[in-house]
Amino acid sequence: MKKTLRILFLLLLVLLALGLAVTLLHVHDEEALEAGPTAAAGTGDAALVQRGAYLARAGNCIACHTARGGAPYAGGRAIETPFGTLYASNLTPDARTGLGSWNAAEFWRAMHHGRSRDGRLLYPAFPYPNYTTVTREDSDALFAYLKSLPPVAQPTPAHQLRFPFDSQLALAAWRVMFFRPGSYQPEPQRSAQWNRGAYLVRGLGHCNACHAARNVFGATSERLELSGGLIPMQNWYAPSLSDAGEAGVASWPVEDVVALLQSGVSPHGSAMGPMAEVVYSSTQHLSAADLRAVAVFLKELPQAPARPPASVAAAEPAELARGGKIYEAQCLQCHGASGEGAPRAYPALSGNRAVTLGTPANLIQVVLHGGFAPSTASNPRPYGMPPFTHVLDDAEIASVLTYIRQSWGNQAAPVSQLDVLRFRQGRGE
Repeated sequence: MKKTLRILFLLLLVLLALGLAVTLLHVHDEEALEAGPTAAAGTGDAALVQRGAYLARAGNCIACHTARGGAPYAGGRAIETPFGTLYASNLTPDARTGLGSWNAAEFWRAMHHGRSRDGRLLYPAFPYPNYTTVTREDSDALFAYLKSLPPVAQPTPAHQLRFPFDSQLALAAWRVMFFRPGSYQPEPQRSAQWNRGAYLVRGLGHCNACHAARNVFGATSERLELSGGLIPMQNWYAPSLSDAGEAGVASWPVEDVVALLQSGVSPHGSAMGPMAEVVYSSTQHLSAADLRAVAVFLKELPQAPARPPASVAAAEPAELARGGKIYEAQCLQCHGASGEGAPRAYPALSGNRAVTLGTPANLIQVVLHGGFAPSTASNPRPYGMPPFTHVLDDAEIASVLTYIRQSWGNQAAPVSQLDVLRFRQGRGE
């Protein structure tokens, strides 16, 4: 009995502490509201709207806030998470279902503090942990652009989250542990170009939303900046940008990094999967100056220490022979007899970091669902790879990927039939 009372007392203390934290957060947010809008021009100012349109593309806002086949920015897109399904909100200026009744200060509070107009805490699927560093001036410009859009009357469906993730109390606890409002602080020892790149990557670009691992609470867990992680529910692996063995670009010329972000294709590889979507709707639209700034920042990321070559188990000769026959029948025509590929058309498989990643997630996704670089202004008709999900079964996919990962000097672990099954069913790793 005493033990039960002690547990109840501790729970009461925790609830009181959370309540106090929520109250303090609310007071802080209200102070931000009372500060009012900046001295920037009104929402109807053409230059401000144009700047906001650019920032919306930099933040790739349209990707989440547009349902498939729906009106741009009208929301309603389902966002699957390990905790349930969230629905993106309507950002058009409809008075009842969108931002029509909002003002710039309330929008700033959502961006900077992660709190809605009515005071509700927002779920971090809206990446305010990144957006909190966006300047008030950029927030006002973005708001001006959204207010200029045609209003669309489209209510946002109710979130479908499991208990206790559907409660504001649980969200308040998450914020106490993992969120602090902040602002971007330039690093004086770095160049203005580097700082601009850092501001875009860490803020509006929210690159670590994909390129960082997440803990059991869904918060990004960074030991090394942009160190890679499996994208929840999508089961694509966003490789580390601070590891030369994955997707680090420290050794690339700046021009090649810019090419990948602008066209989706570079001499070192192509953007596919979720990254192809980012290039299509966001990075290809960045200015030349901003693209170079992002490239400079990415090139100067601290790199992971060099790792000794891992000991890789060799696949059975029969498995390699079976995979070789499938490769000859299905892959050789485009990727070549020695995995050499064709420049700007079909990526080389020999010596390709995407092929030898520790996880075969992306290879399996490409074989199952196809691999398509984005259509961009500088590469309007990219080559693509068709899906093989109805051509090859799980055992055949495992065999051919094992062959590719252990041929032409590639040294990576075999792919099992179970690996393919997990990713085909969306269970990931």
